[in-house]
Amino acid sequence: MSDDACDPPHPEPEPDQPAPGVAQAQAGLVLVSTPIGNLADFSRRAVAALEHADLVLCEDTRVTSRLLLAYGISTRTAPLHEHNEDSRIPGILAMLRAGKSVALVSDAGTPLVSDPGYRLVRAAIAEDLPVGGIPGPNAALLGLTLSGLPPHPFMFLGFAPPKAAARRVALAGIRAMETAGLTATLIWYEAPHRLAEFLAALAEALGPRPAAVARELTKRFEEVRRAPLDVLAAHYAEHQARGEITVIVGPPEDSAPVAPDLDAQLEAALADHSLKEAVALVTAATGLPRKQVYARALTLGSR
Repeated sequence: MSDDACDPPHPEPEPDQPAPGVAQAQAGLVLVSTPIGNLADFSRRAVAALEHADLVLCEDTRVTSRLLLAYGISTRTAPLHEHNEDSRIPGILAMLRAGKSVALVSDAGTPLVSDPGYRLVRAAIAEDLPVGGIPGPNAALLGLTLSGLPPHPFMFLGFAPPKAAARRVALAGIRAMETAGLTATLIWYEAPHRLAEFLAALAEALGPRPAAVARELTKRFEEVRRAPLDVLAAHYAEHQARGEITVIVGPPEDSAPVAPDLDAQLEAALADHSLKEAVALVTAATGLPRKQVYARALTLGSR
């Protein structure tokens, strides 16, 4: 008996469904995931969706043009980024109302995940216009599965604030949530030139937890380095990282509540923000009553 005889039968496509790998022209807004490095990870459905679209919205048309060229796709492109998204929405909605197909891609990975497009999607949904998606690569999920850390629950946090004071407040907020019972693997994206500083801040705020740094995922020089946060911080302080980076941090191992250091958080926030802004940030981060935070901020400011 051949091996093929042991394979389960492949179900026939439903009458109203296209054959596997073949996309039908689809009116509406279609969110199309693109490769995060290796061009071979682009699905046949994604290729077909871009071929059939009337317009492809790109975070950066120069980046997307290389992908389209590799697959022989000649669909017209237009930029959609954080600086022009609001002004482009009315024209795109008009296309969708007219029954056109508009595809949205980011430079790499799944649209809207730390990339533009959210306001456009919300506007299309508000008008009850069709919004669909074609799944594909995502650096956060791939980094999580390669990290060796608990895969669920997890919390994706995008990019951390680049300024030290705002970053300390944000990390204090995470620690406060953990004090209240949050137990999740944490995921961030980070720029290579800020990686060592960010890892040091994580180690200071969260302790020497198990963590992983995944970079250049699916590319030739893919690397996943697994170690406690302080060890990773020391390594990247000596070795400049390159490429796209995902940082994954394991959940807290301790169960004892840790009281938030209110003075430290206020001093960090006051270094870069007005009194009103600092109080709002720290109140949100700690969950403490605003009056208590404000009174303490006044005391610190009078020193």
